Amino acid sequence: MSDVNDVLRLTVDGSRPLSAGAVHDLGVLCDRAEDRSAGGVVTLRVSGAPAPGWAEGLGVGLVTKWERALRRLERLPAATVALATGDCGGLALDTFLAADIRIATPDARFLVPFDGEATWPGMAAFRLVRLAGAARVRRAVLFGHPIGAAEALELRIADELADDPDAAAAVAEQLIEDLSGKELAIRRQLLFDAAVTGFEEALGRHLAACDRALRRNAAEEAA
Repeated sequence: MSDVNDVLRLTVDGSRPLSAGAVHDLGVLCDRAEDRSAGGVVTLRVSGAPAPGWAEGLGVGLVTKWERALRRLERLPAATVALATGDCGGLALDTFLAADIRIATPDARFLVPFDGEATWPGMAAFRLVRLAGAARVRRAVLFGHPIGAAEALELRIADELADDPDAAAAVAEQLIEDLSGKELAIRRQLLFDAAVTGFEEALGRHLAACDRALRRNAAEEAA
């Protein structure tokens, strides 16, 4: 993990099985992002897919901690950028899908881990369906069919394909570095809620956010 020019960076290796260390590293990243006074940017490099048998000895308690850490990542008061290269499954896929901006190289492939009998039923399946729709990711979720980079772009699983992911990340980081982390988190939550709430329920939340924005603007003008 590194922190350069107000950008927190973490590399996630999807070829490694889930471990307490992986949960700890992601938790520390979230701690540092939440502790910063400004929003800043979090950049995640992901690659690698687990080998057969990766879940042997894994307990649901550790899986729960990992999923909670991913949910923290998804709600950070900071913009998150994920860069995917090569095959991405397991921890790499989970982390990639939880980011705000998702960039992939043309050789990237996204894989739901498959153990010979069934795919892994983690929250990557949930996020894939939320992003692309159940029908369009059915083969990936049910049968472990790889999603190539071009298909991922078409399905909006990836936002951009880039031969030079570092350059693409630098552009994204520059665009979002001045965003308010708290305000971004509110907009992100409104976006999530829109898929599962009715108009009347959503209206109150949006009006509250509008009121907050107007009060903030008025305070800035009075300062």
